[in-house]
Amino acid sequence: MKQLRPFVDGDWTDGEQSAVARDTYTREPVAEVQSPGRAQVAAAVRAVAAAQAGPSLSPYDRYRILARAGELVLERAGELVESIVTDTGFTTVDARREVERTAQTLLLSGEEAKRLRGEMVPIDADPSRPARVAFTVRRPVGVVCAITPFNSPLNTVAHKVAPALAAGNGVVLKPAELTPLTADLLLRVLLDAGLPPGLISVLYGDGPTVGQWLLEDEVPAYYAFTGSTAVGEHIQRTIGVRRAQLELGSLASTIVCEDADLARAAQLCVNAAFRKAGQVCTSVQRLYVHDAVVADFTAALRAALDGRKVGDPREPGTFIGPLIDEQAAERVESWVAAAAGDGAEIVTGGTRSGAVVQPTVLTGVAPDMNVMCREIFGPVVSIRPFTDVDKAIDEANDTPYGLAAGLFTSDIGRALHVAGRLRVGTVHVNETSSARVDLMPFGGVKASGFGHEGPAYAIRDMTEETLLTLGP
Repeated sequence: MKQLRPFVDGDWTDGEQSAVARDTYTREPVAEVQSPGRAQVAAAVRAVAAAQAGPSLSPYDRYRILARAGELVLERAGELVESIVTDTGFTTVDARREVERTAQTLLLSGEEAKRLRGEMVPIDADPSRPARVAFTVRRPVGVVCAITPFNSPLNTVAHKVAPALAAGNGVVLKPAELTPLTADLLLRVLLDAGLPPGLISVLYGDGPTVGQWLLEDEVPAYYAFTGSTAVGEHIQRTIGVRRAQLELGSLASTIVCEDADLARAAQLCVNAAFRKAGQVCTSVQRLYVHDAVVADFTAALRAALDGRKVGDPREPGTFIGPLIDEQAAERVESWVAAAAGDGAEIVTGGTRSGAVVQPTVLTGVAPDMNVMCREIFGPVVSIRPFTDVDKAIDEANDTPYGLAAGLFTSDIGRALHVAGRLRVGTVHVNETSSARVDLMPFGGVKASGFGHEGPAYAIRDMTEETLLTLGP
């Protein structure tokens, strides 16, 4: 059985507590994971701060290291896929796609390290015409603390760690308690790619202890977090005026109009609602479908799900594996049962075996049902018919969250109208809410947080801008 230990001050060290990590599907023990005590957390942060304050890597060196890390991710794809499947229960198809995206995230971050720049400021436009020139430069913030979720144990970690390093910062990483194996492999990739060991610490453990100690430490200058809105609010209260990128809760909607390409929309919605067993912040949870096509669209969804294999994520052809644990599956099952008890129809799915929930489609749902007004984070999609697209928009907006939305229509005027009224961070036209390319800015509004992932945008967030003026 593997042993995972904290990585502090350039080396692995014994922690103060240990726990057993288990395969999410088989529940077999796979590793002993050691977590640090409070003094070790403080030492890890200060070691990174000292290394970051020392001789700095050139932008080209940062590029070279991160580009090589992207190559190593692809070279070690088999090992990384297996670790993701073990950590999360995602299918090998989902895990492989995450590995491929991670290689791109690392490469993109490296490329952006060479492009980081300030700008000229035209102060001679002032009426007094000062005999000076002015420009800005961007400098690293110092230590970035990355706190990452279970549902993207490789690529989301890369989206926080790689831009931080590209900007010249040091990083303290606390991966999700449930996904330590993948974080350990990414650390080894970065070290083997040439990252100076002092620039990164990796600390395993839970949020109330290790996570809280990191928040209370005064050294980190920036916090990058993906997780629930409740935890995000706690982070902001704790860190005060220090900066953060918070990607928080979501309740994603996609609107399908009567003039949409229904076959294409149905296939994309199936993938977007159920990949990673629906445990994605932008998973399609609420589908607003025009009344004229709702019957055909619902039938298309059901047909697309008929005969799909669920269960063992390592078996070829498995569509979805387990949720992260049985407690999560029980919650999803209870919400579906409550909706059915209040009049919703289960078109397909709705059953559970251990941590595995069948992909579920509901109709006849009401806006106040849990499946419609709370983030389900499971393989369930609810269909609401509409006749007036503005009313569908109003209902899609009627949530504390605002991360992403999708729209299917062949009318460009309608597309612009809907996109202009949806209050979310991203609107995808003729795509689902879950569409994403790793180089684009990704972030939410309202209770979905603030700041952006996407290497170019994250790097700007993780730097400080200084104005310099020069005169004779």
